[in-house]
Amino acid sequence: MSTTTTTQRPYYLDDLEQVITETIAPLASEIDQAGAYPRAALEALGKAGLLGLISAKDVGGLGEAHRAATLVIEEIGKYCASTAMVVCMHYAGTAVIEAYGPRETREAIAAGRHVTTLAFSESGSRSHFWASTSSATPLDEKIRLDAKKSWITAAGQADSYVWSSRPLAASGLTTIWLVPANAPGMRVVAPFNGLGLRGNGSSPVLAEGVIVPKEAMLGEDGKGFDVMMGIVLPYFQLMSAAQSCGMMEMATTRAAAHVSSTKLEHLGESLADLPTIRAYVARMRIKTDMARALLLDSIDALESAREDAMLRVLEVKAAAGEASTEVTELAMRVCGGAAFRKEVGVERHFRDARASTVMAPTTDALYDFIGKACCGMPLFG
Repeated sequence: MSTTTTTQRPYYLDDLEQVITETIAPLASEIDQAGAYPRAALEALGKAGLLGLISAKDVGGLGEAHRAATLVIEEIGKYCASTAMVVCMHYAGTAVIEAYGPRETREAIAAGRHVTTLAFSESGSRSHFWASTSSATPLDEKIRLDAKKSWITAAGQADSYVWSSRPLAASGLTTIWLVPANAPGMRVVAPFNGLGLRGNGSSPVLAEGVIVPKEAMLGEDGKGFDVMMGIVLPYFQLMSAAQSCGMMEMATTRAAAHVSSTKLEHLGESLADLPTIRAYVARMRIKTDMARALLLDSIDALESAREDAMLRVLEVKAAAGEASTEVTELAMRVCGGAAFRKEVGVERHFRDARASTVMAPTTDALYDFIGKACCGMPLFG
């Protein structure tokens, strides 16, 4: 007697499938080539209720959490990593707003009318995003913000920024604010024109005398580090890893399809008949499956409050990011000269995959944190 366990497909992935089929996948190549912000995809996701995926049900959201956000980003990442990155940052910012933000904004996000993003990276602290160098100054019962943000995803496109600064008066590294992206004094310095993730709109932003009310503070003064580590980091690490896994999955699928259909006519064989080619595809499959297994285990660890949960959260982005560069490079090798043609679809994954290793927290920084955790040392001491 045999038993079979069936895992039901989450409802939100069914909703997402239509958006991918009708909007995200068809526009992916154009977004990459033009470096265009994926506005149509964000609008479609909003109409499908997926921008409110992790918004609470009492404000009209779907009430989901880390697992749902991770699986959604993985699926989007298979087709358009630029869109996946914009949505990743939206979910990370939404998690903070859900914890501390005004109900009006939470309801707008849940209804698909509001896109937010993180604004942590700064010229002065580089990838050490937890150590803000931006200023927040009391001014006539309001707050003046001044900053040189080095990279903000969806800069000038999102409706709000979850913004970091030095504390007003308290001790600590940072304070977090909810800032309208179109506030007077806010300026996108230059458009994004990068190697990969070309449609994610990641640009430097200059804030000069931006005025916000005191109520714009998200959480307590000086407690921004706790918000970053306790709320943002788990979401961002899991979603970033999921994006890498999505790219690996599609690169492996496309490479295998290419070598199976491409013929060596003089030999009457396909490229897949060559043992060396099959070995490369096998390596891609193994690394993709290993990264996804770690991703799913990391979600399990976080959901069950396992003792190794923080270690898994630190590991997962580093492991998936490094694996994605290896897998996409193998895809380029397997597909040969054809890989350099955009219609094959491999070279876009190759370029996009490189972003994860240098996106804060960078892979090298994560290796340091993981090593400290393994050696029983304070992570930020």
